[in-house]
Amino acid sequence: MTDGWTESATAWIADMGDAGDFGRACVLDRPMQARVEAGRFAAALDVGCGEGRFCRMLRTRGISTIGIDPTEALIEHARRKDRGGDYRIGRAETLDFADESFDLVVSYLSLIDIPDIATAIAEMARVLRPGGSLLIANLTSFNTAGQGEGWTRDWKGHARFSIDHYLEERADWVAWRGIRIRNWHRPLESYMTLLLEQGLLLRHFTEPSPYGGEPEMIARYRRVPWFLIMEWQKPG
Repeated sequence: MTDGWTESATAWIADMGDAGDFGRACVLDRPMQARVEAGRFAAALDVGCGEGRFCRMLRTRGISTIGIDPTEALIEHARRKDRGGDYRIGRAETLDFADESFDLVVSYLSLIDIPDIATAIAEMARVLRPGGSLLIANLTSFNTAGQGEGWTRDWKGHARFSIDHYLEERADWVAWRGIRIRNWHRPLESYMTLLLEQGLLLRHFTEPSPYGGEPEMIARYRRVPWFLIMEWQKPG
């Protein structure tokens, strides 16, 4: 069964551009980079790197970075944009790296795309060195529980964001600007339990607010809990 990424790759690349969409450029990039800068990392793996935008950010900080993604067109684009980079076809559930290969593993809005999340998180922890960090940006589970209905208007015409079946793990199709992909909703408990089972220690948690962009977009992203950032450390 297709997840839509191959069919949506061209539209995705156009939508991201060099700066990224609003959520990345105006909400997530700055705090994600701040966590990277605070860690003094040397070797990074970006799991689900897409078109390679965050890999390029890591490389500008002198971090040796490998990006993997299962979508060939996105990897090809990443290679064209960054001739000196290391971009490979690969899946989170079967990381082709030795144990303890990286001191930083990044999942930047990729957990929602992974069907077998338990195996993927175990693999990310496996390739992480003791003392290293797993840095995650993800859609909040409140947000993914609203896929489908999401924004509606009440009887007074006021915009409201509806969530339902929060505790039910499921895959939903989402579509915008020529992109149609399958995302997974999971309650936050599912992610937290799997990460804790790997023995990882939560060192940072935030629900970042917009720091730029059009006022109407800022207001929209402040009304609904949109993203979270977590940094988990492997003991050692």
